[in-house]
Amino acid sequence: MTERILVGQLAARTDGPVSVSGWVETVRDQKKVQFVILRDETGAVQLVNPATRPAEDGTSQDAAALELTDAISNLAHGTFLTVTGDLKHDERVKLGGLEIKLHSLQVAAAALPETPIAADSSMDKRMDWRFLDLRQRRNNLIFRVSTTLEHAMRQYWIDRDYIELHSPKLMSSPSESHAELFALDYFGDQTAYLAQSPQHYKQMAQAAGFGKVFEISDVFRADPSFTSRHATEFTSVDAEISWIDSHLDVAAMQEELLATAIQAVKDKHGGEITELFDVEVTVPTLPFPRIPLAQAHEIIKARGYESPRTDGDLDPEGERQISAHVAETYGHQFVFITDYHPEIRPFYHMLDEATGLTRSYDLLFNGVEITTGAQREHRIEVLEAQAVAKGLKLEGLAHYLDFFRYGMPPHGGFGMGLARVLMLLLGEASIREVTFLFRGPTRLAP
Repeated sequence: MTERILVGQLAARTDGPVSVSGWVETVRDQKKVQFVILRDETGAVQLVNPATRPAEDGTSQDAAALELTDAISNLAHGTFLTVTGDLKHDERVKLGGLEIKLHSLQVAAAALPETPIAADSSMDKRMDWRFLDLRQRRNNLIFRVSTTLEHAMRQYWIDRDYIELHSPKLMSSPSESHAELFALDYFGDQTAYLAQSPQHYKQMAQAAGFGKVFEISDVFRADPSFTSRHATEFTSVDAEISWIDSHLDVAAMQEELLATAIQAVKDKHGGEITELFDVEVTVPTLPFPRIPLAQAHEIIKARGYESPRTDGDLDPEGERQISAHVAETYGHQFVFITDYHPEIRPFYHMLDEATGLTRSYDLLFNGVEITTGAQREHRIEVLEAQAVAKGLKLEGLAHYLDFFRYGMPPHGGFGMGLARVLMLLLGEASIREVTFLFRGPTRLAP
């Protein structure tokens, strides 16, 4: 295979013959000269061709030049092609200070002349034609940022001797609760469930003596919500560690992880994010503020807001209010809300003997919850009692509970929604914009 020259590499090359491949973004077909903006995954370049038109008096013209001019005139937006020509650096050219004078072009796949979406198309329409929507430079950057963010998190963990897991997504019992659960027939005589999280298997790894683990993978929630931050399938970033003293050890690891990953994004993409999203990437200082849930309610009440929820948790407006308080008081985008009542937490969260509250937290980023973390209950007799108190049948948890019958270290971890982090980092209004292909109650295609 011939080595490709990417548009992003052209600036470093000297003037002379060059060949590049990509797709047509725009064509300006003027009488005496033609301009094409060619884009690939690294950028855009201007192509120029002195137009050769059929002579009005019928005199002969250069056949190859006529053919090239005609081919350019018939190019449709989105056509994929390879061009050859002479690269010329010219500071007068607004697009990157260089252009390519065309010698030839070869169409790999022509596009239909009418594009089904436009810049002002609705989000649903753009999601219908997501592969076209993703051709925009702005959308391309989203997934470069996502790649950098994930790589930095993985590197953080690998540098600290964590083990990466790839846990099953088909389960014999629910991983969280019977709510928001996708069930499917499994060869006629069994019911399988799509994993709501890798929670069971992260904890199994602790019983296996792995010590520190992480996983970045898809999870599934049969959640009928149509909000900007919910999906039925999404990428979850999970970690679990042994030999902790409390949930605060987990929080300390997560805040360091996030600061490291956001620094990597800022270093690699900060300028382009500011250019395309009008957002300045801020690397959070450590430690993040920590506020107990009861105190958070007092703070937002003093700000003139009371949550209508009856279970004692924060509603979305409450999350925004406490985050606004943190931004005003501490100048910080993140805040850990700690010490949740067991009624609004899973049965496997450890209870603090002194307070009766769970050793758990939610992490808010710019007013939106991105994480739940906790110390897990590792003592089998306590775990079983807490499951029964939640109305769960121990028979349905048999495989999970077996993890604890042969020894288990004190441990804890967290699960974090990748799309929410990206949405908030880039200042987007919905996770749909930062998800490669969104899945929701009414969105199963493409």
